[in-house]
Amino acid sequence: MLNIGDTLNLEIKYSDSREKFKCKIVDKRGNQLLIDYPVSEKTGKTAFFLDGTEIKVSFFAKDNGAYMFESEIIGRTKENIPMIIISYPGQDKLFRVQRREFVRIDASVDMAVHSINDEFMPFTTVTVDISAGGAVIILPPNHNFKSQTQILCYLVLPLSNGEYNYIKVHSKIIRIINGDMGTRDKAPIQFIDLKEAQIQQIMRYCFERQLTERKRER
Repeated sequence: MLNIGDTLNLEIKYSDSREKFKCKIVDKRGNQLLIDYPVSEKTGKTAFFLDGTEIKVSFFAKDNGAYMFESEIIGRTKENIPMIIISYPGQDKLFRVQRREFVRIDASVDMAVHSINDEFMPFTTVTVDISAGGAVIILPPNHNFKSQTQILCYLVLPLSNGEYNYIKVHSKIIRIINGDMGTRDKAPIQFIDLKEAQIQQIMRYCFERQLTERKRER
């Protein structure tokens, strides 16, 4: 699954910063990975982590699946190049999340919906579920929405560190799901023309939610 030369994305587990770092696997030794010194995606500078720092590690495998595992900085060594040693829980402990439209989680995400052509008044709602490909939203009472209606969505994604990601995305209503037993109508929507950074933000939210749910189930 993990091979020498693969790129890893690192994030400090308990940090107020959303800074991300990239590194490569230099060697594998049992339940340890030796990586080159991580570089900040924001500043391009080499980062230095203290021993014992807990981190979240994610990567994309050759099967196009996205994987994540929790790790810790164990130490450092120097052979041909300086390296950091991190813990590796093993392949059976990897948490897989597929990319984009295949990753869908149940979550109530706050959203504001605006018309692109002034066809309706803006309204606020929540999602029923969400992925990096789209969401299912609850529609307001007495709406006149139809399939293929173009809308502009503003999402608020809460992160585990207490911060928020705000995403503005052009979307399209796929169909209307009529409510029953007094429940409101719902609509699956497709996100259109998401930037890669926005995809990563939604995927990060999904990662964190699923990790939280897994811990609750244990």
